[in-house]
Amino acid sequence: MTLDRATLLRTVDAQLDVVDLDLVELRRRQLLAVVTRTATGTGNIAHTFKLDQRYRLVFMRCHFSGTSGTVPLVISMDSGNGSAYDSVLFTITQAGVSRDVNLRIGGGDAEDPSSWTFQETDAVRVDWTNPDSGNITWGLEVGLAPAS
Repeated sequence: MTLDRATLLRTVDAQLDVVDLDLVELRRRQLLAVVTRTATGTGNIAHTFKLDQRYRLVFMRCHFSGTSGTVPLVISMDSGNGSAYDSVLFTITQAGVSRDVNLRIGGGDAEDPSSWTFQETDAVRVDWTNPDSGNITWGLEVGLAPAS
């Protein structure tokens, strides 16, 4: 039995609609996926984090242990467009022992996990000068999510 062109086109259109819906759902699930990057040490924090695609910064956590001391912790963007575009995004004025950092950066819903969006050439930079280097240990976690 031979299908006429109109029936064939309707069948193909219906299949393409199914594929489109599958792709939309896949992209929605990808946007909910958070990639965690970590770093640890006893000296200063001077780390950059990124993904190989557009992404959003979703959270940052840092635990400190050891002797006492707090100093500012700075979150900034290291722009892929050059230093003229680098910018400080957020400063926590007191970070250190007994002053852990737990920061959620969000737009408020699952479709927009963060209002800080970066290009694949940009990096999130975290800096903290250890007030008692060698005696304060830190563990840093940064959550990055693909952006649309």
